[in-house]
Amino acid sequence: MTPPATSSRFRAVWWLISLGIMATIWWLSSSADTPGPPLVHPLDWIAHFTAYFALAYALGRATGRRDIALLIAVWWGALDEVHQAFVPGRDAGVTDWLFDLAGAWIGSRWATRRRGAREQGEGEAETVRNQSW
Repeated sequence: MTPPATSSRFRAVWWLISLGIMATIWWLSSSADTPGPPLVHPLDWIAHFTAYFALAYALGRATGRRDIALLIAVWWGALDEVHQAFVPGRDAGVTDWLFDLAGAWIGSRWATRRRGAREQGEGEAETVRNQSW
């Protein structure tokens, strides 16, 4: 088991990573002229999925809770889509947000699955050890 000081240090790093991903998403959607060639379907949807997978994964590691990670990522995606509606040359789309949602859903579960499985496995082992027949 990881000591609390180390655990809180790692969580702080994951919060910084989360904020960095959020800032990058906002920066990319603030400009009509993003770096590189414009992405066409389905590549733009893959980019949405990947970005929000990464965001929710980082948030899941930072918070330790998949529901909070999912909520923050999904709301950030919705806010970003509304934001894009006001950026010249950009448009907001429900389909984009659905790919954000899908990436966030899987990312939040991926981030918390290992710890949950490990704790469940340890809990089962402890239960078996403590059972009196």
